[in-house]
Amino acid sequence: MKLENKVALVTGGAMGNGLGIVETFLKYGAKVVILDYSPKVEEVAASLRKQGYEVEGYVCDICDKKKLKEVMDKVAEKYYTIDILVNNAGVAKLALFEEMTDEIRDLHFDTNLKGTWNVTKEVLAHMEKGSIVNLASVTGPMVADPGEVAYATTKAGLIGFTKALAREMVPKNIRVNAILPGYIMTPMVEGIAKETDSKNPNAVIDGIAEGIPMGRLGTIHELGELAAFLASDESSYITGAEFVIDGGSTLPETKSVGV
Repeated sequence: MKLENKVALVTGGAMGNGLGIVETFLKYGAKVVILDYSPKVEEVAASLRKQGYEVEGYVCDICDKKKLKEVMDKVAEKYYTIDILVNNAGVAKLALFEEMTDEIRDLHFDTNLKGTWNVTKEVLAHMEKGSIVNLASVTGPMVADPGEVAYATTKAGLIGFTKALAREMVPKNIRVNAILPGYIMTPMVEGIAKETDSKNPNAVIDGIAEGIPMGRLGTIHELGELAAFLASDESSYITGAEFVIDGGSTLPETKSVGV
């Protein structure tokens, strides 16, 4: 119960990686607040409460600063302090750079960067000490495929945000680290597969798995375990660091060399 009685706030926690993180945190004893733009968040929270967990769910677009403050005031009124923040909410839409509209560009920048910025600023007003975990990606800092320029740019930006904030937060005993997932089986990945090949998205998923040395995509709970480690006192001497979880997908140097 390494997160027992800790209050954790997870953005984008109604599905995918966020839900894996939420369920893992609850397993380790945390009290969890989920923010998600999807109304599904209330249903998810209610289902988890029926299982005996302490969890709240709020419909909130992290790009809406006014709504975000209203929600955070409610959270602060109930819990007084927040021990853990996981900035997981994000979007990914494929579009080649020369064909990309300003709307698609701004969707990525507003959600992945500005949204993370907004939430972090609100939470820090209620965090005396603790841990912030940012969900970046191997896409951007390490690799990229065609159509990922906007997504890659914002995820690379989160690395700079993590390191700079980590340095500033040391005197406040707040640690800030980043997780760089490769391909985890999530609705976002399913969406990318459909955008790539709407007629046979499963072939895209199979192709992704073939390029991963472990031969499969990761699970949301495997990522949740890494987030729980970074959120807990087990990682008390780690800040400003990046943790890749990708089944070895960024290891191969070529597809043709080797014995």
